[in-house]
Amino acid sequence: MGQGVAWAARELGVPCTVTAPDYAPETKVTAMERLGARVVKAPFDEWWQAIEESRVEGVDGLFLHPVENEQVMAGNGTIGLEILEDLPDPDIVLIPFGGGGLTVGIASAIKAERPEAKIYAVEQETAAPLNATVEAGSMQSIEYRPSFVDGAGAKALLPKMWGLVEPLIDGAYRVSLDEVASAIRLLAERARVIAEGAGALAPAAALSGRAGSGKIVCIVSGGNIDFSVLTAILGGRTP
Repeated sequence: MGQGVAWAARELGVPCTVTAPDYAPETKVTAMERLGARVVKAPFDEWWQAIEESRVEGVDGLFLHPVENEQVMAGNGTIGLEILEDLPDPDIVLIPFGGGGLTVGIASAIKAERPEAKIYAVEQETAAPLNATVEAGSMQSIEYRPSFVDGAGAKALLPKMWGLVEPLIDGAYRVSLDEVASAIRLLAERARVIAEGAGALAPAAALSGRAGSGKIVCIVSGGNIDFSVLTAILGGRTP
């Protein structure tokens, strides 16, 4: 999201400031800076407050919400359309879940064209408020623990997003950090695809067998991973 906004701002000739949690990988930060963005790092609680309030303290201008913006969600929906172009009859689609914008966009498109397809959201076990909410039947907050899976997970759901997500998904899965690391290794070794932690959530759920069998589509949502983290994972360790 940050890189996309930075690229668009550069094309339009307007300044861009991106706020990121202070543990964001340097590969993501430098990529945004290369595109001309000013990156402001903040402790997680301050960063989450910006997400909740749709503003960054001390920064003026239009706030483009990475999750709740309807145009962003519509853009995410084109992923669902591309899936159906390549595979018209998927049985299951697994989507990494951070704030819900990616899930809402993809699920809306797929359910509109193939309502019988099952949609499941996937979170890492160290940051899985959606799973807690689905299990309780009401919105829940959890203890958020940062990990190398930095592009997904939060300490709570955004109220607006729960109302959009709930009717579109058929359930949610948790995966362990070890399972995510294993999926990253497999993607690199077998498919020659470099995935970041969030990008490997869906394959991790599929490989675990939780999602069952059939035509399973996994959304690999990003490849912004620091080389030091990737090296550790490829060496058989979980950071």
